[in-house]
Amino acid sequence: MATLSEIETWLQDRLAALLAEHQVPGAAVGVLLGGEVIDHAAGVLSKSTGVETTTDSVFQIGSITKVWTTTLVMQLVDEGKLDLGQPVRSYLPEFVIADEAAAAVITTRQLLCHTAGFEGDIFNETGKGDDAVEKFVATLSTTTQLFPPGEMFSYNNAGFAVLGRLVEVLRGTPYDAALREHVFTPLGLAHAATDPYEAILHRAAVGHIQPETDAAPVPAPIWAMTRGMAPAGAMLATSARDLLAFAKLHLDSGTAADGKAVLSAASVKAMQEPQVKLPALGMMGESWGLGWELFDWGGTKVIGHDGGTIGQNAFLRVVPEHGLAVALLTNGGETIEVYKKVFGHLVQELAGLTLPPLPTPPAEPVPVDVDRVLGTYSCEVADITVRQDEDGKIWLDQTPKGIFTELGPKPDPVELIGRDEQSLIAVKAEHGMHQPHVFVGDDGSGRALYLHSGRALRRAAV
Repeated sequence: MATLSEIETWLQDRLAALLAEHQVPGAAVGVLLGGEVIDHAAGVLSKSTGVETTTDSVFQIGSITKVWTTTLVMQLVDEGKLDLGQPVRSYLPEFVIADEAAAAVITTRQLLCHTAGFEGDIFNETGKGDDAVEKFVATLSTTTQLFPPGEMFSYNNAGFAVLGRLVEVLRGTPYDAALREHVFTPLGLAHAATDPYEAILHRAAVGHIQPETDAAPVPAPIWAMTRGMAPAGAMLATSARDLLAFAKLHLDSGTAADGKAVLSAASVKAMQEPQVKLPALGMMGESWGLGWELFDWGGTKVIGHDGGTIGQNAFLRVVPEHGLAVALLTNGGETIEVYKKVFGHLVQELAGLTLPPLPTPPAEPVPVDVDRVLGTYSCEVADITVRQDEDGKIWLDQTPKGIFTELGPKPDPVELIGRDEQSLIAVKAEHGMHQPHVFVGDDGSGRALYLHSGRALRRAAV
């Protein structure tokens, strides 16, 4: 196996070239092994300013924040203030969605493992004040229920805003303050920010997006999403080293470097236990725990999470068996290609593991029940139409809605072919991945009720 010193040399020799090859403006990599940490950075924080990326630079970690929110929730479980099996309304009477029967029974556990079943991609703007999360949760009163609570997995951002509000109510303090007091402080984090006002005190990365298809990435017009979604990943920014300090907490049974118990060993273990099995979705794991994605890499258990904000992408993988954690923070470009090359090399050299390949189209397309899959599937942020052209080819058209209409042009049509009996896959890779689309359920007439690509998008009513 390689030493961390050898890995550090490899990063020094290769990272900058990888970023240039894949049009990633800047990145930071951190590696934790056996309690020792190395980190390396390359590129620039913004193409507008040319400010160099350094190891103490902070990048938005996006939805990796969900594991931090879960940690706050599990601390409340440790203190006897919260029971995961009880309805959320036992603690948060203000929780209201359009389906009253569902709202009355949805549990904290279901929110943590994305099985609550209501529409999750809600990005309502509720201001920048300390009451932003409270106000955001109040906007969910018209949010529709996609399927009965507990029935299946569907990634749910809004559900983590509800969890953030739960933390606020039981702690009697704003979410950001709870995060600083109960995670930042005991872990001794020096380069972490809960909002842009803190981020600007550090060397902060700016996201980059493509203004047109195939164009070079340019600085995004917006730094962060709405503060009301902070518990889901709209704000938190850290250095790679501070992200690894958080990962180490979950490798060390909830104990901080100074020996203080931040989370119980029982809660650490519970977060890593499977709660729901996932469809075969590419980058996502085989199942989901409490907050964590759970992967099986050739028989070795791996936990992790990814995050994507406006032009920034973050990747975290933790291999408990080897005491290994790897973090990659980026600010635009073909980030998945960099992920594959960096993580592929590091986990092989440090743990003898092979990074599982991402899905690719079959050499011979699997026959498709076209009548079952064609149609429009809708959510709050996009309408997705699966259609067949006169030559018999199947295409996916995506029409962004809401905040996402401001972030570049409408996506080009994507050609799909049969992957297996339940799914189609993109012929052309986008951002380094051929995205699978799984069709599940039945609308009563033999057609799929949901298009599932991480989120379950319900067939639109005709």
